[in-house]
Amino acid sequence: MSRFLPPDHSKGDERTIGGYAAVHARPAAFEGRDGWSYSVEILADRVAPARPEADPAGPEPRAYGAFFLFVQWKRFGAQGVEGHLESDFLAHGPDARAAKAALGAMPVEAVQRVLDDLIRARETATREAAASSDEADA
Repeated sequence: MSRFLPPDHSKGDERTIGGYAAVHARPAAFEGRDGWSYSVEILADRVAPARPEADPAGPEPRAYGAFFLFVQWKRFGAQGVEGHLESDFLAHGPDARAAKAALGAMPVEAVQRVLDDLIRARETATREAAASSDEADA
């Protein structure tokens, strides 16, 4: 059962993707250029090898990269996941929290553009794969 939680604007700026999630206590949702519904999560992963703890240079400033995971939701039938899209690393930081915070500062409108660009790239790859398959069959 869902419950309504009023937005808490003291938790951030809802015009950014990280602020939106904090204010509304849920991930942002988008309609993609393909008409499907997507929600977004900010994830981070290590992209640089760990330095020894005794390294005087301190933590690697770009050790972690943050990216978007867009979950594509089913349109019909039982609620569930239809697919997903992942962005490249779009922000970096010395740890996962810093990388995610940096990406969380992105305006919501820019996140919509990232999603639409990923959908466009998937559509292009699908068309090219179909054309390649048709040429192989000929």
